[in-house]
Amino acid sequence: MTNPDVLVIGAGPAGMAASIRAQESGANVLVLDDNPDAGGQIWRGGQRTHKGRQAARWFERFRQSGVPVTTGAQVVSASASDKALLVETWDKGLEFRYKKLIIAAGAREIFLPFPGWTLPGIAGVGGLQALVKSGLPIAGKSVVIAGSGPLLLAVAASLRKSGARVKLIAEQARMWSVMRFALGLARHPGKLMQAVAVQFSLVGIPYRYGCWVEAAEGTERLERVHLRKGNRRWTEPCDYAAIAYGLYPNVELPSLLNCHIQNDVVVVDEFGRTSVDDVYSVGECTGIGGVDLSLVEGEIAGYAASGNHDRARRLFAARKRARHFADRLNKAFALRGELKGLPKDDTFVCRCEDVTYGRLKNVSSFRAAKLHTRCGMGPCQGRVCGPATQFLFGWRAESIRPPIFPARVGTLVIDEAVPEEAAPIPQ
Repeated sequence: MTNPDVLVIGAGPAGMAASIRAQESGANVLVLDDNPDAGGQIWRGGQRTHKGRQAARWFERFRQSGVPVTTGAQVVSASASDKALLVETWDKGLEFRYKKLIIAAGAREIFLPFPGWTLPGIAGVGGLQALVKSGLPIAGKSVVIAGSGPLLLAVAASLRKSGARVKLIAEQARMWSVMRFALGLARHPGKLMQAVAVQFSLVGIPYRYGCWVEAAEGTERLERVHLRKGNRRWTEPCDYAAIAYGLYPNVELPSLLNCHIQNDVVVVDEFGRTSVDDVYSVGECTGIGGVDLSLVEGEIAGYAASGNHDRARRLFAARKRARHFADRLNKAFALRGELKGLPKDDTFVCRCEDVTYGRLKNVSSFRAAKLHTRCGMGPCQGRVCGPATQFLFGWRAESIRPPIFPARVGTLVIDEAVPEEAAPIPQ
């Protein structure tokens, strides 16, 4: 099926929920996802690796819906006027056309550069968890987990269960900020029970507020990290370090389609509709909010895209509650300004093109950095250094050009969806 009524990009919680509700409402639905299994990053590995009640319930609904899924599929180009997407799978390039498009592209981890952050053995928090789920032997290995957000705790619990020796969890947010957020969990009994269960599984692991990794060292791979908490500095030997400072929305596809972007997220109406006709956006690319918000946003857009607006409206109250929780979470774990002082002049900021902080600190914009240093022009297309330079210097990317991801020449040859001009990112 290459011309569905509703085409969903992303098979994480938001995409799964959207496709299920659209299918229930009578639409022909197709889901595309670049992972080997449904579930996105948060439920990575599919039903076989996630036994929690919420994940199991939604995987079962997804299975029973019979919605077709094409995995290993990346969108490399798009045209809103033609309602067409160019997609590359593991072995071919395909063009898909849609009547309604729901983008549930999710988010990626934020990496802030510090001396030694490119050493083997250092990964993102979710990244290390994904590697372990994919077979990385972690049993008996010592791990330091650092950065910001509740994901640190969840990953620490997961790694400990896999046999890792988690030495400590370093949370950059201040203690009073995190404690105030924790006290507010009383309004969300389900979240409170989850938090209690995770804390119980982490008994004996130090949790340091207002703490972060200043530097990492090792001869050929990571051997130790240097940490700071207030005026105290110390060194922790470790085999692995999982470090990430929250999440950044994946808005490349909405930007290419000329959807309105504001404050780094896709702007949508009450039904999840973007500024572009017949294009919807849900989940983390409309604002970092967690799995509950992603699910209800997906349901609303799935109903709306298939014309079932009455059912969509019934979920507005649940979405409001989920957004309130998300707003409190984002406020509690906001990044502190001291982290801007982590990189030294010889610290790589763009690891793809080996561009250092010293070469960037006197540049005026991301575009100028591209012209003078090739920052953001490597294989990741600015997905790593983009959020980092935004935090460090206040830069924002000025345009998105196809292909969104590196693609085979054979795929690009058949591309009829590439627009002639680069799509500007609305500010």
